[in-house]
Amino acid sequence: MSGSHEILRALIGRSMKRRELLSGAALGLCLIGAAVLALTGLTGVTYSAFTAGTDDSGNLVSAAPDFSAPLITASVIGKSSGGATGAIRPGGTYYAYANLTDAGNPSSGVAAVTSDLSTFDTGIAAAPLTAGSYTAGGVSYGYRSALLTADTPKANGSYGYSFATLDLAANARIQTGFSVTVDGTAPSASAIQTTNGGAIVGRPELNDTVIYSFSETVDPESILAGWSGATTDVVVRIDNNAASGSNDRLTVYNSANSALLPYSSVNLSRNNYVAANRTFGLTGTKSTMTMSGSTIAVKLGTQSGAGTTAGSGAAMIWSPAAGPTDIAGNAISLTARTETGASDIEF
Repeated sequence: MSGSHEILRALIGRSMKRRELLSGAALGLCLIGAAVLALTGLTGVTYSAFTAGTDDSGNLVSAAPDFSAPLITASVIGKSSGGATGAIRPGGTYYAYANLTDAGNPSSGVAAVTSDLSTFDTGIAAAPLTAGSYTAGGVSYGYRSALLTADTPKANGSYGYSFATLDLAANARIQTGFSVTVDGTAPSASAIQTTNGGAIVGRPELNDTVIYSFSETVDPESILAGWSGATTDVVVRIDNNAASGSNDRLTVYNSANSALLPYSSVNLSRNNYVAANRTFGLTGTKSTMTMSGSTIAVKLGTQSGAGTTAGSGAAMIWSPAAGPTDIAGNAISLTARTETGASDIEF
């Protein structure tokens, strides 16, 4: 091939755009199997996948090892308050997170990562992501956007977003297929029930369960810091209010019995489930709390003293307090929920 003239072109980058890599050079040697090319008329220039240099015999061009643009391997949208990811509320603040790989031997390095979030954040078509060490939803990510704010109003639904990546060898890529849920509906108390797992019906004791049902899945982190929804130890209290003429009240605290979990207050609608204030799970067998979908089940542990047995049923009243949110960050409704169905004895 000595004395011939060749034009080397490659299809790389965004939308397979054609770009001229080498032209106007006299090709002296082409050894494809070894990925080594010798060209004349080129000196020390990098053309995407090829690097040109000069040796004693002329110009030597060798194949550079980076032919591939950075690839996004994982991404989520996470609300700025933390906790569960994948959903945001209209007008809520959020970050875009991503992990990527940049193939090459060695890779040329990442030049830029941007995200088109304009389907749910008008005008944000190329939000830059910055390299760093970030965590969202318990997962580590290497790139994150600046703090951004979703459109409001915005209809509930799933919205797609995409990424553009570029490396230092000018390899570029567009990636689609990522999505986030926009949810503007506040969660609420939906139902409250108890089940008997102990020895005596109508008496709160070890292995009895209280089941809280929400209108949608709530963010476990908004109920107890660091909680994933998996079974965790808690302390249950039932306060005796007979002396004041009020009903007994059940509440759930953290495992140290020092912080009230704000979703948990239940008026038992009777004042004879305990004869004195009782704790469950502070000593002995622990009380536990487990999330499954939109329900939280609290199983009673060892009681601090004997309870009493209610002789008839009454409808419990569940009164959530401020604090819990859904996955998107909508605050729970504070509207109380009265137990439905036929009147029954609790526990």
